Amino acid sequence: MSARSRPPLVAQVIYRLDYGGLENGVVNLVNRMPAERYRQAVVCLAGFGREFRSRIRRDDVEIVSIDKLPGKDPASYLRMWRTLRRLRPAIVHTRNLGTVDMQWVAVAAGVPRRVHGEHGWEASDPQGLSPRSLRIRRACRPAVHRYVPMSRDLADWLQSAVHVPASRIRQAYSGVDTARFRPATTAELTARADGILRIGTVGRLDPVKNHAALLRSVRSILDRRSALGTALRLTIVGDGPQRPALESLKRELGLQGQVEFTGTRDDTAELMRSFDLFVLASMNEGISNTILEAMATGLPVLAARVGGNPELVVPEVTGLLYDPADGDGLTAGLMRYLDEPALREAHGRAGRERVLAKFSLDSMIQRYLEIYDELTCAA
Repeated sequence: MSARSRPPLVAQVIYRLDYGGLENGVVNLVNRMPAERYRQAVVCLAGFGREFRSRIRRDDVEIVSIDKLPGKDPASYLRMWRTLRRLRPAIVHTRNLGTVDMQWVAVAAGVPRRVHGEHGWEASDPQGLSPRSLRIRRACRPAVHRYVPMSRDLADWLQSAVHVPASRIRQAYSGVDTARFRPATTAELTARADGILRIGTVGRLDPVKNHAALLRSVRSILDRRSALGTALRLTIVGDGPQRPALESLKRELGLQGQVEFTGTRDDTAELMRSFDLFVLASMNEGISNTILEAMATGLPVLAARVGGNPELVVPEVTGLLYDPADGDGLTAGLMRYLDEPALREAHGRAGRERVLAKFSLDSMIQRYLEIYDELTCAA
């Protein structure tokens, strides 16, 4: 096949290819994008985890790292320029603040069309309003042809805070693998019918995820109902800088028998099927992949009414939302689900149906195809 007749190449630029919702979304996109429509390459600023890299199943996808050093590394821009000049992509697709400045490198390398995705918030800037971060994003705005926020909330923020014209925004939801994330079978449910109610949460252990509030809510519930001490378990899946402090808080609150930290796991789908209830106490979110995965698993979801969460969780239908300013809202939601098993079952079933209808991987791929087609046709 001649170079002229080959499908256009999309260079997916991310900070690091390793465990995370954004990274998992890129892997799903690369694996499922029709090869006859778009070729794919993944360019990492700071390397990749070997195990996570193996999740990319296509042997025609080049994965390269420019090995950016921590902090300022001016030479990394030259390495990125050389990489893009060699790859000659039709589209560069950067994501989040950590890669947006590479848009100008793509301009210098002659990449004809450029996309930037916004997937959520940094732990250091949970509202996206840091003056320094906004200056960087606004300075890169002229280089970007299309912005792809993962939620309507992020789309509104792009317009109001970054001053991106609505005509350059194409909102797209993440998709979830509904075959991998599926409800527990009857046999699986029977195997764990031990009378223990299992609450689960999945996410990086950063302050913005607000795991401390969840620990305190469990302590509050046990103080009100001491009999639950042997029948309540909280599993926290993930790792990050907050883990030592959270482990210390667990001991301080006397929750050694009720709370388990698993660290990063490859078997998240299996762990999800062992939960009875999924909770996300984040102070802000873009579009939470873990909420979608929990809904696909048939779990009721209790989450703070922040960011893109209300776009996923339909209150009193697929889950419950609480006001994070209400100090007792999280505890009240947990208590309600503890007391109403039929409500848990109904919300979980409705959540699975909602994901199948609106948040499948096929829907996500189709949306990206529309965005890329729009750009390549305009080139």
